[in-house]
Amino acid sequence: MEEFHKVRRLPPYVFEQVNRLKASARSRGADIIDLGMGNPDLPTPKAIVDKLCEVVRDPRTHRYSSSRGIPGLRRAQAAYYGRRFGVKLNPDTQVVATLGSKEGFANMAQAITAPGDVILCPNPTYPIHAFGFIMSGGVIRSLQVEPDDGFIPALERGVKHSIPKPLALILNYPSNPTALVASLDFYKDVVAFAKKNDIIILSDLAYSEIYFDGNPPPSVLQVPGAIDVCVEFTSMSKTFSMPGWRMGFAVGNERLISALTRVKSYLDYGAFTPIQVAAAHALNGDGADVAEVRDIYHKRRDVMVDAFGRAGWTIPAPAASMFAWAPIPEPFRHLGSLEFSKLLIEHADVAVAPGVGFGEHGDEFVRVALVENEHRIRQAARNIKRFLSTSAKQPNNVVPLSAHR
Repeated sequence: MEEFHKVRRLPPYVFEQVNRLKASARSRGADIIDLGMGNPDLPTPKAIVDKLCEVVRDPRTHRYSSSRGIPGLRRAQAAYYGRRFGVKLNPDTQVVATLGSKEGFANMAQAITAPGDVILCPNPTYPIHAFGFIMSGGVIRSLQVEPDDGFIPALERGVKHSIPKPLALILNYPSNPTALVASLDFYKDVVAFAKKNDIIILSDLAYSEIYFDGNPPPSVLQVPGAIDVCVEFTSMSKTFSMPGWRMGFAVGNERLISALTRVKSYLDYGAFTPIQVAAAHALNGDGADVAEVRDIYHKRRDVMVDAFGRAGWTIPAPAASMFAWAPIPEPFRHLGSLEFSKLLIEHADVAVAPGVGFGEHGDEFVRVALVENEHRIRQAARNIKRFLSTSAKQPNNVVPLSAHR
């Protein structure tokens, strides 16, 4: 039977191949150390859980909620932006709650994209950045991901060679998967370019609070006038270890927020009200929970870089995010990221995310998530050391066990 049109536009889900191998290995009794999916293992802070339990006992909160977020939650998010970035937002017109930043991106794409619209998107990048627009009928033009002196020239080429003129530009710093961080000066240049060329900026700032070297990542909305062309997406998943709660936000340009709010009003009734109340409680807190989460990821990063380095796999230390963007060891680079990821599962009992799943320009890398404790990270390094020492001299002779099935 022929696939539906929108499904045909999506490539095979690379990560599903890795997931099947993980499941198969575990069914054979293997202890897989999963550094693949960015699924935080830390518990949600007790005060947030306690607030949820308190509110959920009130039957009035069991009814339909508000699609755009209850007023107290939107006020809390606006207050957070004021404290953290010095950005003033109107919670009634410039803030909307989303079911995580992923849903926000996908529905923003639905709201603003006409068939054939061109979207400028870094490659590699988090899949929804591209595929939210592809599913909405848009066309992706890939850009470099590095926020350096080559970015504006790349934008200029993208505008010059795109018909029609690009509708929007995707930004994601700290980046998933590369962990690159942008400066405020970089954002100033990009905002000036976007305003000059009448391009919308959609910024994913999901990792704004996971940073390690004393320099909090900025928001593009800190640039004067950025709100004229920009919407920014944030998430509570990593900051507060709330991934399953599905709570995020879109903030910024009133016209764009209105369009997203209208689309969402047809699709959902918002998150469960007790979740929204607990999320507002988290945002209004003193920041101690966030600092504790940051400190844990910082320690895991240092352990991972040190242990993997001593195992023979040099990985640059990420300045932010809960990921490391790891170049595939040279003897295996010709295999590509998917085959190398399969080898790690089947010969080292370690799962990582193949870089090609984030775009073809990521195929010489894998993404390593800091979602296991320090003991497990060290164990992963020992497993990898054994694998590298036995196979690096003859990598062509090492093939995934799945190739024999």
